[in-house]
Order: sequence, then structure tokens, then C-alpha cells
Amino acid sequence: MAKVIGRRPVSLSEWRFGGSGEAGRRRTCRCNYGVVVTGSTKGVGLALAEEFLRSGDDVVVCSRKRDKVEETVERLRDKYPSVRVFGTSCDVSEAEDVKRLCDFAADNLGVVDIWINNAGTNAYSFKPLVETDAGDLKEVVETNTLGLMFCMKEAINLMRSQKRGSDEEVVGHIFNMDGAGTSGSATPRFAAYGATKRAIVQLNKSLQAELEMLNIDNVVLHMLSPGMVTTELLMAGSDTKIAKFMINALAEQPDEVAGYLVPRVRRVVEDAKGGEGEKTGAAGEAATTEPIVFRSDSVVILGQKIKLGDPSSYIKYLTLPMAFSRIFLKALFGIRNNRWIEE
Repeated sequence: MAKVIGRRPVSLSEWRFGGSGEAGRRRTCRCNYGVVVTGSTKGVGLALAEEFLRSGDDVVVCSRKRDKVEETVERLRDKYPSVRVFGTSCDVSEAEDVKRLCDFAADNLGVVDIWINNAGTNAYSFKPLVETDAGDLKEVVETNTLGLMFCMKEAINLMRSQKRGSDEEVVGHIFNMDGAGTSGSATPRFAAYGATKRAIVQLNKSLQAELEMLNIDNVVLHMLSPGMVTTELLMAGSDTKIAKFMINALAEQPDEVAGYLVPRVRRVVEDAKGGEGEKTGAAGEAATTEPIVFRSDSVVILGQKIKLGDPSSYIKYLTLPMAFSRIFLKALFGIRNNRWIEE
């Protein structure tokens, strides 16, 4: 059984929106991580950013609208004064925007340990493909697929060349967010969205093969699965009987999901580093006391089994057995009826 590794917040109060980033380059404490979360001014992305900040990490948030980024960073600055948060506008479907995001993150964080590709959309459109506006289809594909490719390209290039100090190589971790359709199941009324999420699996596999082909061993690709989350995006499609049933049965709030995912993301990254000793943190004490258990063919991180031999991981909030159980209990006993929306 491995040593329990927790979290310790840092006492850094500096914050700014933009700037030259000299403070980021001066960072020497490795008790925290440098984190980028795309699409992080609302919903799951914002909840993930907040959970990383509570863990003592330095975070870059971004979204398309500059005013939303400024508002979000200002609020986070007031809420978490002991850690550093930076923000910049970025449309992930624009290659130059993503390049600027990478430069911004490198300047302000110094080292990017964790990059989470959360930005995604279904254009708030829930209708059959044949009735979907061409502009909406374009937005979905450009954001979810082309945008992901731009982010992967720039994040990998940034991480492969990172050094800590003069010569210590840094291992960077990229987490791609899955969604409805990733498993290959049908997604009627948002077919384009489901198709883009299915593409993530193939893209991840291809890029893992390319990393091996190029002998890039300091960048690791992962998958994150938030399950069904009560975001604006999800609730926009809650206008049918089956949608209301499934949302009530399966959905959880962003904070709940982020509180589950972030400690596991950090534990995967810490495990890849080989551990730096025991740490403690005021936030998330319950999560830091659960041990990591190693087995011959897998590792159990905070209760979730991950196969060994492959450095990649797939961290899921809502597993298939859990989903079936909730659907069964709701259908049979009415558990979670009207939990989020009146049926």
C-alpha cells in the first residue's frame, strides 16, 4: 500500500489579469500544480478551476468572452486570495487564439502540469440533424473537434519542451473531457455533438501512438468523464419526458462532480511523479485520507481502478453500474423524482 499523498495550499497572494508573468517563472514550490482549464467561466469548467484553486494550485481560466473572463477572475481572486489565478480570452476554434493561450499559460504559470480540454458546445440546439441550422453544426464541429485538435497540438508542444530549473524534465498531463456519444451510443437530437465526442477516443489513441513514435515520453494523455451535469447546456435540452427522467436520475451539480474528479486528477499526476512526500490541506481532507492501493495489473486511486502498463487513465464520475442502478431505483421506487426539474 502506497503512502497517502494529500494536498497543501500555498501562501501566494499575487494575482493579475494578463501581465508579463515574471512571478510565474519565479515559482519554486512544487506542492502545487500549474493548471489550464479551457471553457472555464461557467459550468463544469468553472467548478474544476475552483476545485484546483481550493487544492492550492495555480490556474489559468479562459473562454471566448473577455468580459466574462475578467469577471470570473475577479470573483475567484476575492474567493481564493491565497492562490494565483490568471485569465485570458480564447476561442479554441481559432488556432492563433490557442497559441496565445499557451504563451499566456507558460508566462504566468511557469510550468503547465495539467491541461484540461473542457471547452465544448452543442450550440444549445436539441433537434434532429436534418432540422439543425448549418451555422450550429459548424460551431459544434469547429469547437469540439477542430478546437480540441488545436489545443492538443499546442499543449503537447508546450509540455514536451518544459524544464524545471535548468535541466529537470517535466511530465505534463492532458485530460480530455468526454460526453454523450463517447461510447458510440446514439445521441438523437444532438447527433453532431455525439459524433464529436466519439471522435475524442480515436484522436486520443492516435496521438498516444504519435507520442510513442516521436519518442515524447514526458506528455501523457488522459480522459475525464463528468457524467451528466446540471449545466446550462444540459438543461437547455430538458424539454422532453425522457430527458427530464434521465436528468433527474443521473445528473449532479458541477461542484459535486469537480469535487470527485480533481483529487483523482491530482493523484494521477502525483503518482506519475513518484510522490513528493506526505502533504496536507484544509480543503478536501476526506479525499486526502484515502490510500492508493497498488495491484499487479491495476492501481486503485481514491476508489477507482486504473490499468497499469499504460500511463494514461480514464477517470469517470458516473460509471455504467451506477447509472443503471440510479435508473432502476428511480423507475421502481421513484428515487430522485423531480430532483432537478419537474416531471
